[in-house]
Amino acid sequence: MTLPAPTAVAEKTRWRHDAPDGHMAVERHLLTARLAHAERLGDMGWAEWDLRTGEATWSDGVYAMFGRDPGDGPIPLCDLTGHAEAVDRPGVDRLLRSVVRRAVPGEAEFRVRRHGELRHLRIVLDPVVSGERAAVHGVVQDVTVRRRAERIMSDSRDMLLRVREQAAEEHHMSVALREAIMPGLDGTIDLPYARVTVRYAAAGVESGLGGDWYDAVRLSDGGVQLAIGDVAGHGMPALAQMAQLRHALAGLAMTGHSPDRLLTWLNDLVLRRMPETTATAVVGHLDPVTGTFSWAQAGHPAPILVRDGTAVQLEPPAGVLLGATSDEPYGLASFRSHPGDLLLLFTDGLVERRTRDIDEGVALTMAAAAALPGGDLEDGLDRLIEVVGGANPEDDTCVLAVGVLS
Repeated sequence: MTLPAPTAVAEKTRWRHDAPDGHMAVERHLLTARLAHAERLGDMGWAEWDLRTGEATWSDGVYAMFGRDPGDGPIPLCDLTGHAEAVDRPGVDRLLRSVVRRAVPGEAEFRVRRHGELRHLRIVLDPVVSGERAAVHGVVQDVTVRRRAERIMSDSRDMLLRVREQAAEEHHMSVALREAIMPGLDGTIDLPYARVTVRYAAAGVESGLGGDWYDAVRLSDGGVQLAIGDVAGHGMPALAQMAQLRHALAGLAMTGHSPDRLLTWLNDLVLRRMPETTATAVVGHLDPVTGTFSWAQAGHPAPILVRDGTAVQLEPPAGVLLGATSDEPYGLASFRSHPGDLLLLFTDGLVERRTRDIDEGVALTMAAAAALPGGDLEDGLDRLIEVVGGANPEDDTCVLAVGVLS
């Protein structure tokens, strides 16, 4: 860019003060020190270009920002554009034209190479025209740190958005897969001698649904199999493992063997075919003729029995979680059910919280279960989950309420 040729020599500014010269020297020294301190704090510097003489004055801060030796003197205003990165030069050139030719103040941001390092500079230029004086005052600020921080924040936001989109996609896939594997998570299943009401509350985590599962189905012998379980973890791996266990149990149940034997086989499957998996489960068999409920458990919370308005947690038979060991046998327990009994099977997400002891959660569940209505449990289970603490923010919750019919 070509600037107007200098036409006159600028007047030198003279200090005039009635105080002694020594006092003036001190004042000038203090002012200079304060300006230098302000420049350092704000990563700023000042500059002036005299349009008539071509003379220029830079503060130390501007020399530092451009990585220029003060012995080389300031960069002429007409050469400033050439020191910017090529992509930023049009913006600097527009600023200079506006300030010099139209006497309009303005600002621009551009990048320079300082000892091989890319720096972001912001320059504010203000034309000064007074009598024979024509100059441009400038303030330059190094905004490299700010721009880097903004870029980091922008990259972080983009990364967070990608993670959220991925989590949402995985959650959507998890929901679709769960519904395909286990439809009717919030509904009622009518079986011989029993009506089962199911509730499922997903955890408040972004890693997808967990491995909670249930089964309630009529068997070939006329009996009813009830099962509930929980695979450790969240997301697609847990769902895949849950599907394998649930389908395997459905196949094993066709053998007609007792729940303790079914868990032994299920544990053997986990140890041999799913070595990275651990899971808990309760498997029960309800005989519609005798009303006997036989059940076994693998490290899972014992069911709660509500009879005549009183709730008790059943005494669990021996049983370690699936995938732990093959040396511990699974025990079998049973009791005779009565018409009107309510049997509550649930995963640990219902009773466990970081903020309370698990026994407190079980006590709250038993109190809420005792207050459940004997008829329609649709609304009753929703209230029970809320009373116990609502959806667990860290774990899924699955609840089966089994009403024994006459």
